[in-house]
Amino acid sequence: MARHIEKTNPALISLIADLKKSAYENKAPIWKDIAERLEKPHRNWSEVNLHRIDLYVHEKETALIPGKVLSPGKLTKKVSIAAWSFSEKAHEKIKKAGGKALTIEELLKNNPKGKDIRIVG
Repeated sequence: MARHIEKTNPALISLIADLKKSAYENKAPIWKDIAERLEKPHRNWSEVNLHRIDLYVHEKETALIPGKVLSPGKLTKKVSIAAWSFSEKAHEKIKKAGGKALTIEELLKNNPKGKDIRIVG
């Protein structure tokens, strides 16, 4: 029998609710997708290396990681990256490359329509 575990982090619960609301209000299904990914157990969340972001994301896009950004690899472009969390080293490398590290809340507030976002992970 499968166990159902409720999320207990109030910030995460609030973010999931905001994502679903924004998806509905702005007709932007990307936010519903991210909300559903964040509702899954933490062990199923994405962990993405900077190398992978560098490979798949263009400078005019924002990378969205429904999980954690890790530092292995190099970032050769000025890319904005939004994620639930970042390793300290990944944060340093993003800044060094001229990019931006955002929270998912910041991205949602700045881009409610979800344009030019690439989900990685």
